[in-house]
Amino acid sequence: MRKDETATGTALPVTLADIERAARILKGAIIETDFDLSRTLSAMFGAQVWLKFENLQFTASYKERGALNKLMSLTPAERACGVIAMSAGNHAQGVAYHAHRLGIPATIVMPATTPTVKIENTKALGASVILHGDSFEEASRFARTHGKDHNLTFIHPFDDTVVIAGQGTIALEMLARVPDLDTLVVPIGGGGLISGIAVAAKSLKPDIRIIGVEAKLYPSMYNVLRHASLPIGGETLAEGIAVVEPGHITRRIVSALVDDILLVSEAELERALTLLITVEKTVVEGAGAAGLAALLADRARFQGHNVGIVLCGGNIDTRLLASVLTRELARDGRLSRIALDLPDRPGQLAKVSGIIGGQGANVVEVYHQRVFTDLPAKGTELHLVIETRDAAHLQGVLAALREAGYSVLAKGGGGVR
Repeated sequence: MRKDETATGTALPVTLADIERAARILKGAIIETDFDLSRTLSAMFGAQVWLKFENLQFTASYKERGALNKLMSLTPAERACGVIAMSAGNHAQGVAYHAHRLGIPATIVMPATTPTVKIENTKALGASVILHGDSFEEASRFARTHGKDHNLTFIHPFDDTVVIAGQGTIALEMLARVPDLDTLVVPIGGGGLISGIAVAAKSLKPDIRIIGVEAKLYPSMYNVLRHASLPIGGETLAEGIAVVEPGHITRRIVSALVDDILLVSEAELERALTLLITVEKTVVEGAGAAGLAALLADRARFQGHNVGIVLCGGNIDTRLLASVLTRELARDGRLSRIALDLPDRPGQLAKVSGIIGGQGANVVEVYHQRVFTDLPAKGTELHLVIETRDAAHLQGVLAALREAGYSVLAKGGGGVR
């Protein structure tokens, strides 16, 4: 059986030769990103954990690889007419950047609800932007119609063999750096990334495990492979892989070559993103943290293995990032909310603050509730957000407040309910 065939002998639409050709085309035009061992994460998970830093591409995403490979495949006539793509994220920036660099006119269609910062970032990379529709599906239909009407080549974000081959170059770099990898963990949205990686990796090393990762809210490829009907939809941190309908080319490759798909929760995604910032000092988006989230979700599956994880992107809104980090502080017991009842007279806040400070904790926020409370008119509820070292430190602060005669009416954060 040839390496580009499935177990049934059916040839796959993308081959190792396609990916090796893409690697030659991309050489020098994209960053061959670092693939490094994380000693801290390796010790934490009982495995050799290697990280592929695709978040360090110029546009902060692996999407450049497939976009550039597709652009380089165009005929002179197609280049002259230009290209069109539908995306509100990393694919838009990858197409815009490399099309501008190559002198190819690029039009990007985005839903009308796309945040202004993403629109302006795409324009800054040299593309024309058209806002159309309230959903990705509406924008995609318009992009195809507009492209046909204006003789523009449509560049699909994942369901295209040339795009898939470009993404597969990541696996060539990973295995060249660490030949004894035995497991690759790859996020799945539409399936382009994992399809390319799976073709390359399985061709070079047939026994290697390929584990896909999807957000629990968007188990689209999982449903296809498992013939399941899990619900799809909702607000996920991993918006880059929040795909309702996976590709038809990609589902064929994934079905043939991917060993399993894990579903990760929003809490696991948040924890993984925080770990990558605090341990590796690298910023990823939600989808970029999905691979590490899989290790958090199923530690036993990866213990003792040589694991390669693709950090596929680093484009995250700063406000969302701040929220994730703050929520993680609360989960770790380092940021907590407490509420006390106390007499409404001068000096009480100073007394409470003194007790908290005396325990080595810090008051971050203060709020008095005098109206919407069941306390007597001369009483008040004092709501505080405090910063402590960990959950045990928080318990010490609470004990000191109770010893001073204060009743803790409510508390939250740090595992306290």
